[in-house]
Amino acid sequence: MDTSPHTLNTLFQQLGLAADPTSIEAFVSSHKCIPDGTTLAEADFWNEAQAGFLRESIAEDSDWAEPVDELDAMLRSR
Repeated sequence: MDTSPHTLNTLFQQLGLAADPTSIEAFVSSHKCIPDGTTLAEADFWNEAQAGFLRESIAEDSDWAEPVDELDAMLRSR
């Protein structure tokens, strides 16, 4: 069982994305403004595995839900 803390950095690692602060900032900048009415997992820039992980994290209110919510908020800020 994974008992490591789940942070925004570890979420990016879990999604197979670069997780250093500069890469996270660049990702957020280039994928900002998810349309209203679209869930984070429905955004068109995720592959099927990434979208499934995000969807499950929220649906199951897993330990990943908090960093997923943090990323969702970052991608919706104007």
